[in-house]
Amino acid sequence: LASAPSAVQTGLSAPSSRQVCKASPAASFSPPSASSVGDNLAASFIGDTRSKRHFLGRPLQFSGRQLTAPQVPQEAFCVLAAPDMATNSDVKVKSKIGLCGLAVMGQNFALNFAEKGIPISVFNRSANRVDDTVERAEKEGGGKYPLHGFKDVKDFVASLERPRAIIILVKAGAPVDDTIEQLLQYLEPGDIIIDGGNEWYLNTERRAKQVAEKGILYMGMGVSGGEEGARNGPSLMPGGPKEAWTRLQPVLEKVAAQVDDGPCVTYIGPGGAGNYVKMIHNGIEYGDMQLIAEAYDILKTIGGLSNEELKQVFEEWNDGELQSFLIEITTKIFAKKDDLAEGFLVDKIVDKTGSKGTGMWTIQQAAELGVAAPTMAAALDNRYLSSAKDERVVASSILVGPDLSTFPPVDKKQLVDDVRKALYCSKICSYAQGMSLIQKASNQHHWNLNLGAIARIWKGGCIIRAVFLDRIKKAFDRDPNLASLLVDPEFAKELLDRQPAWRRVVTLATERGIAVPAFSASLGYFDVYRRSRLPANLIQAQRDFFGAHTYERVDRPGAFHTEWSS
Repeated sequence: LASAPSAVQTGLSAPSSRQVCKASPAASFSPPSASSVGDNLAASFIGDTRSKRHFLGRPLQFSGRQLTAPQVPQEAFCVLAAPDMATNSDVKVKSKIGLCGLAVMGQNFALNFAEKGIPISVFNRSANRVDDTVERAEKEGGGKYPLHGFKDVKDFVASLERPRAIIILVKAGAPVDDTIEQLLQYLEPGDIIIDGGNEWYLNTERRAKQVAEKGILYMGMGVSGGEEGARNGPSLMPGGPKEAWTRLQPVLEKVAAQVDDGPCVTYIGPGGAGNYVKMIHNGIEYGDMQLIAEAYDILKTIGGLSNEELKQVFEEWNDGELQSFLIEITTKIFAKKDDLAEGFLVDKIVDKTGSKGTGMWTIQQAAELGVAAPTMAAALDNRYLSSAKDERVVASSILVGPDLSTFPPVDKKQLVDDVRKALYCSKICSYAQGMSLIQKASNQHHWNLNLGAIARIWKGGCIIRAVFLDRIKKAFDRDPNLASLLVDPEFAKELLDRQPAWRRVVTLATERGIAVPAFSASLGYFDVYRRSRLPANLIQAQRDFFGAHTYERVDRPGAFHTEWSS
């Protein structure tokens, strides 16, 4: 309240550790946090009793940004923050929310809050990123965005309304622990920390227990949509204490992507459920991207389609059942000319794909929970194989495949239609695997996850947003206990109608030596799932032969073991 003397127009005295100032009758105050609502103004700046809207026993009157205490005696006093209090008295900002970590996602997410009129304080370990964010807010908002930058963590925390809420968007792992340790020095019971990074869900649960000892609430929140989504509205997957969600719900609903049936955010569930669902989202994303790449390879290598033709095909696909963010951006990729050389940029990019870990975590979880996820596993494997570029170059001169020139030309129109159908069927399988994983984890951890609600918030903002997610939502709304998307009546009919084209595509690619691991894995998943009897009886007999693992019989109950060599 350093500005209080000028507001009150009187001198200060400091008879004790609490500073006081005299006020004249009917004095008007313009305290630094006058933008907050009345109760917070009174609680933060006036009197010893924070919960009352009174000044020396008289009701406070609020008018705009002015706070008036009528009929105040000649010798009235207001309490000022002492220098040794936890809150830095020099910090006059009182933001609704804080954000720590201003890399690409963090900076854009902060600007999203500010644009929606939500006062936000930002902090970053590297001070230059704070400056960049503030400058960008000034430029994009014309000086009207309520975004405030801080280079000292104590000032950053002091700038937030109590109880505080701070989003962390830093690299997963140790940086998150380091950031939490910094913040805990200044946080109080009832404050909330929200980790918005791609974090391993068990780390979230560990940290929640750690900070709970200090009375801090901890949430793990998946944020999907990349740079564009963070800036304009992402899909948000918050998990953790329901109390924390209730407090954050109004602001999160404002900054989330908006679709026909509401904001793309919902309470996912307790513990690490939010991070878990985001992890599976990314696993599905891996599968989706690999399937699109295989469709591209077939159309280009076997069909001979040019980039211009591919752009046209993907534009047409994006007007139908395959409409999605990934199909949309693929169209734009095919159209992009190279700025540094002749031709199209996509043809100049080295065929090596990186990964950051969420795909690997998804497959680890599938193995631990005993859930088949072959489409996503094939996508992950193909990323690893693509990274072995030098080995593949050597192998290409040794391991010679079929000569494509010896095959008859294909009907391009038919090929495009077949690949569209095969891609659609394979996508259904990929989403079915992801949803099965979420359901199994929900059962194991007693999270009680709503798969229909999860599909709904993926309809906008996120990387895997697609028109058919609305139909996935409706499938789980019809039957919350649906064993698999494959047996939903509507999806089952589409799979059966399209399977001839699906099989033609996989057969054609295999015959001509074009690898389609995700298409093949999806079709294999479909064929295994639809059969009532598999050759697994032989495998179990082998297990019993060498390891006495026993087996069950089809004609009588119980476990059996046979001495196979006798």
